[in-house]
Amino acid sequence: MLALTLEEFMVELNDGAIKNVGPNNKAATAKLFDVESAEAREFGDKRVKLVFEDEDDNEIQISLFPEDVRKLVDDVEALEEESPVFD
Repeated sequence: MLALTLEEFMVELNDGAIKNVGPNNKAATAKLFDVESAEAREFGDKRVKLVFEDEDDNEIQISLFPEDVRKLVDDVEALEEESPVFD
């Protein structure tokens, strides 16, 4: 399930072209639940791309620098040691 929240979002659709309407203060939050597959792969020369997909083929791709991936791995390892989630 993909949940998408858009704030202060307004665009104009004119002859097939999408154009921003109003100030550049838009924000979005995307959440993907019930992930069926997850993978990490190289993205360019300096980043890692994480790709998550659910059973309905909704997909989220996240590009991170290696130091951010290492921090994420550290967080997961801490959860494995401290949280009942991995029991």
